Amino acid sequence: MTEGVVTETGVRARTRRAILDAAIETLTKQPSATLADIAAAANVGRTTVHRYFAERSDLIDAISHDALDKISHSTERARLDDGPAPEALARLCQEYFEHGDIFQLLFTMPDLVTRPEWTEESDDDRRLLRLVERGHAEGSIDPAMTKEWLLQLLWSLLYTAWELTREKTPKHEALTLCLRSLEKIIAVG
Repeated sequence: MTEGVVTETGVRARTRRAILDAAIETLTKQPSATLADIAAAANVGRTTVHRYFAERSDLIDAISHDALDKISHSTERARLDDGPAPEALARLCQEYFEHGDIFQLLFTMPDLVTRPEWTEESDDDRRLLRLVERGHAEGSIDPAMTKEWLLQLLWSLLYTAWELTREKTPKHEALTLCLRSLEKIIAVG
């Protein structure tokens, strides 16, 4: 075991994950929720939550890092270097769509994305921007759509799709609308 790294047992990891998932769901609906509210949603005692996250700020930090991990894993799974740029962009959208719960929280609690780990451009950001540049170069993405604009547009489309699912639109329908909109926006000519 590497010094400073704590390996969690299966039970401990599952309990921590349950608390994080309950926190994401609860805070998305009620950003002022207390640790006691989150404990109730996770079906654990308040002292259990405090064993994992001594302060609310510790829990918020863990959620922030969890979101970044999900972005990184999704970016990797999307295989941005494979195939035409629009197809890779659609795969990325599909991957990100699966994490709507945590991304909804980022929109609900914008202070999460002002933390130090969010302020610098990440490798995932750079990979996405390179993908758009590649699409411009290969002629498969409208060059009038700047990479910065498309990055913001991608998040806006995903947010709209996630909101639709919260309003009871089937997930497959919301994702289809998101992908079709993206396809039309980036189309050349």
